[in-house]
Amino acid sequence: MWLDLDAEQQSILSSLRNFLQRKVAPGSSERDRSGQFPAGLVRELGELGLMGACTPQDLGGSGLSTRTFALILEEIAAVDGSLCLTVASHNSLCQGHLLQAGSPEQRSEFVPGLASGRELGAWALTEPGSGSDSGGLSTRATQSGSDWVLNGAKSFITQGSVGEVYVVMARTDPPRPGKSKTDGISAFVFRRSQVQGLRTGRHEEKLGLRSSDTAQLFFEDLRLPASSLLGNRGRAFADVMRVLDGGRIGIASMAIGLGRAALEAALAYTTQRVQFGQPVALHQHNSFQLADMATELEAARLLVQKAADLRDAGRPHSVPAAQAKLFASEAGVRACDHAIQLLGGYGYLCDYPVERYWRDNRLTRIGEGTSEIQRIIISRELVRAHLAPSPVSSA
Repeated sequence: MWLDLDAEQQSILSSLRNFLQRKVAPGSSERDRSGQFPAGLVRELGELGLMGACTPQDLGGSGLSTRTFALILEEIAAVDGSLCLTVASHNSLCQGHLLQAGSPEQRSEFVPGLASGRELGAWALTEPGSGSDSGGLSTRATQSGSDWVLNGAKSFITQGSVGEVYVVMARTDPPRPGKSKTDGISAFVFRRSQVQGLRTGRHEEKLGLRSSDTAQLFFEDLRLPASSLLGNRGRAFADVMRVLDGGRIGIASMAIGLGRAALEAALAYTTQRVQFGQPVALHQHNSFQLADMATELEAARLLVQKAADLRDAGRPHSVPAAQAKLFASEAGVRACDHAIQLLGGYGYLCDYPVERYWRDNRLTRIGEGTSEIQRIIISRELVRAHLAPSPVSSA
């Protein structure tokens, strides 16, 4: 693969690969079987500075670029997709929302613990009755004196049962006249250890990413002080969309890493497996699959780098992030599917890792907005730009 790495990126990735091979790779299959959350590994990643990768240094983070963080996520995913999802969601969602919308006081209170990895963050948007239609959420926050009281439920929450810092979206107001139903949604931040009325539901039994913690949350008269309001009352959805833009870059990187692992496994197998007198990698129908896998993953990586660079430059990147996430997730899943096919019957066995790569990667077409949602984002902007009036020249 082609990568233009600077000295800092080379050093970070070299140290990370060493850590992943020593500490993460040996237990990845067993964690997949058991579903055990790797709390110890997460703490160690915090010590390496990766649980606050893009967080400013004055808040205890590493201050890395989005491009560098994307490369980090790809490396982790190539070894353990579940661990990658933990790192990605912790950085991009809960912590990302605080960095996006938090007051100076909220940032100083919550971000350093998150950036160090001493505390894990959870971001609660999705509900049993509102997935892609996130404006239809039913969790409510009502005022009681100077406090807020939350009631409702959330589902599919990453770090739902192991988190300490929670960012939760709830409706505080009806939509204003002429506004969409996403108007009137607010965000709240709090520590689990400092509240009553937060209950964890079942831990979800998932197809893949099994050692990433995913749980239901229930809010039962959960009382929060006024200082828990994150950002402007009733205007959180704009912040949510910006948070998801960054999250999509992370999910795209995860898809590439898992696809890359599948490609590497397929190459290792097909160059050693001999059929009809030669390695099966030399059979044209197999070699073409390998070529497609490598080409699509490289194209996906370049889309991710474009979106990451735009984000780092403070430029609009919603559509580039959606394009990167759409293409990378579908290319990554295709790569895993090709790998299973290239290994034949062995690819279908749990003795080989490619079936796990496919199971883990399948989420990337759903999480942080389905492929269908990404196509809506991209196509709406295409149509909007096409219908926009052309600039009038000042002759």
